[in-house]
Amino acid sequence: MGLTKTENYRLDQINLAKMLKVIGHPARIAIIQSIIKSKTCICGDLVTEIGLAQSTISQHLKELKSVGLIQGTIEGNSVCYCINMETWSQLQTELGVLLSSANCSESNCC
Repeated sequence: MGLTKTENYRLDQINLAKMLKVIGHPARIAIIQSIIKSKTCICGDLVTEIGLAQSTISQHLKELKSVGLIQGTIEGNSVCYCINMETWSQLQTELGVLLSSANCSESNCC
């Protein structure tokens, strides 16, 4: 399988694809929903709420953090995670543009 030719795509397309790929896992959706619901979250709370192993939760948090969807601050022995509102707003805007760009009516679509 060949490598994706990233030079064929705009930076905004590449970034949107990366974010969508990262949130394309149900556990990560559950983590995001949990963080949004509680405003901030300590990793141990996620283990209890989502029911996955600590190491699995940590790996999912690492992936979400790698694209900037969440950010974490150290509080004692724990890391408190929250939504990175700047990246979240960017995702909302870019996804909204993509979803609203399909304007098909029954008469002109296949």
